[in-house]
Amino acid sequence: MSARSFLSDLAAVFPKTRLLTGRPQLTTYESDALTAYRTTPRAVVIPQTTAEVVAAVRACHTHKVPFVARGSGTSLSGGSLPVEDGLVIALNRMNRIVRLDPSERLAIVEPGVINLAVTQAAAPHGLYYAPDPSSQQICTIGGNVAFNSGGAHCLKYGMTSNHVLGMQVVLPDGELVTLGGESLESVGPDWHGLFVGHEGLFGVAVELTLRLLPRPETFRTVLAAYRSMQQAGDAVSAVVASGLLPGAMEIMDRLALQAAEAAVHANYPAGAAAVLIVELDGESQAVEAEFQQLRRVIEGTGAYEVRVPATEAERQAIWRGRKSAFSAVGRISPDYIVQDGVVPRSKLGQALAEIDALSAKHGIRVANVFHAGDGNLHPLILYDGRLAGAYDRAEALAAEIMQVCIRLGGSITGEHGVGMEKRAYMPQLFSKADLDLMWQLRCVVDDLQIANRGKVFPGGEAPALRHGGPHPLERAGIISRE
Repeated sequence: MSARSFLSDLAAVFPKTRLLTGRPQLTTYESDALTAYRTTPRAVVIPQTTAEVVAAVRACHTHKVPFVARGSGTSLSGGSLPVEDGLVIALNRMNRIVRLDPSERLAIVEPGVINLAVTQAAAPHGLYYAPDPSSQQICTIGGNVAFNSGGAHCLKYGMTSNHVLGMQVVLPDGELVTLGGESLESVGPDWHGLFVGHEGLFGVAVELTLRLLPRPETFRTVLAAYRSMQQAGDAVSAVVASGLLPGAMEIMDRLALQAAEAAVHANYPAGAAAVLIVELDGESQAVEAEFQQLRRVIEGTGAYEVRVPATEAERQAIWRGRKSAFSAVGRISPDYIVQDGVVPRSKLGQALAEIDALSAKHGIRVANVFHAGDGNLHPLILYDGRLAGAYDRAEALAAEIMQVCIRLGGSITGEHGVGMEKRAYMPQLFSKADLDLMWQLRCVVDDLQIANRGKVFPGGEAPALRHGGPHPLERAGIISRE
């Protein structure tokens, strides 16, 4: 069937204002937050209802046109990059909170609802939505589900998968199915658990049932400043070894601190090579006892300055700096790559020291800001894309950092997903049998492989989805895409 007949089928469902085909309109959707990759889709549709999503996906299946569902486009792994000549299904207008039930502590939302909006809607009832990515003021629940997002408080409260009870999903052939329900208890296979973290390969979620939690009675936050990153990393191990389970443990290094100061004036300790933010939450009496223990642990980790915010405003200032760190790095570098590796907490200090050595070896600055509690590293590799070869050199450093994470017994992603960026590392992390099983499962759900084609798996992608030139690990002979 022709491209014209495919667009005609879409035009029968979507008005011209919500079916975009002009080049200036499509430019907006050429990239996500991994801006080194750009691809122009054939068209973009902007559905407002589940029926419109079903119609769009069915048209793609009938005409064998690949599609990608997209929210705010904040993916840092190229997960919402379009497929050349494919369709983008932009879900931002499906942004209703369908139902908020305080008695059952749940919210039913459409995929385009902003993460923070769920907590804002639940707040009058003393409830909140726990997953809190740094981009929570703009990222959507649909994207959070696709990539199993975490956030600063995932150490204690878990990832998105721990807070999704059920969903309605449009499968890649256009069938609308319900997975899970409204209860923590379920019978049979955990289909909705399988869907969370699918990175767009299993279809489009059009309605999500989320678990809400009571807002903690009190918070106690400690900020500790260190002369080295390894000290800060070792301090995380000390806190965990003490038996404490903080709500959050975050680390920012010197460059990240400089960027945050320039952006939001958080007033972090001067001269720190790293700061560790630890937050306890829960019932007042229990938190106070844990706080005394935490102070004793921190005092034994070599921190040269320890701060305890005396007011809620001071506490929010600490977190405002942390939450702004990714975007603030743009103040000190025109371009950067954000990695998302994971290492065992016991290896944090070693990993940070190795990243520092690699930064010096390549002569490229690396800003570190990450979820220390679960060993989820977010090194930001700073470069100037206007300089010839700068991106390739930055990507080579990123590749070596991924190698460190794998060698230390970690993973290539904690919450950003594999997407486009990390496909080449999959064979190093998983056996061929593991990858074959994953591919078979993908094909059972999507026999035409049209849902987010070219992502996650290391081979078989459309050539237009590849960044110019071979991957640094290919050049080094470490991996092959064959």
